[in-house]
Amino acid sequence: IGSPIPGSVIKVNVGISEEVKKNQSVCVVEAMKMETEVVAPCDGVIKDVLVQELDNVKAGQLLIEFE
Repeated sequence: IGSPIPGSVIKVNVGISEEVKKNQSVCVVEAMKMETEVVAPCDGVIKDVLVQELDNVKAGQLLIEFE
C-alpha cells in the first residue's frame, strides 16, 4: 500500500500479521495540515509496516506490505 500524497505519517493503525478489512484505515498521512487516511484495498493480512509515525514520505512510497 503506497502513500497517495507526499507528507508525514502521523498515525499507524495496524501491526504486522494483523487482519484488515477492505477500506479499513491502515495509517494517516498529513500534508499542509490536511489529513489523508490510507485504507486497505481489500481484505487481507499486514505482512510488514515500512514506516513509523513522524516519518516523511513521498507520493507513491511503499508504506505497508499487504497480502
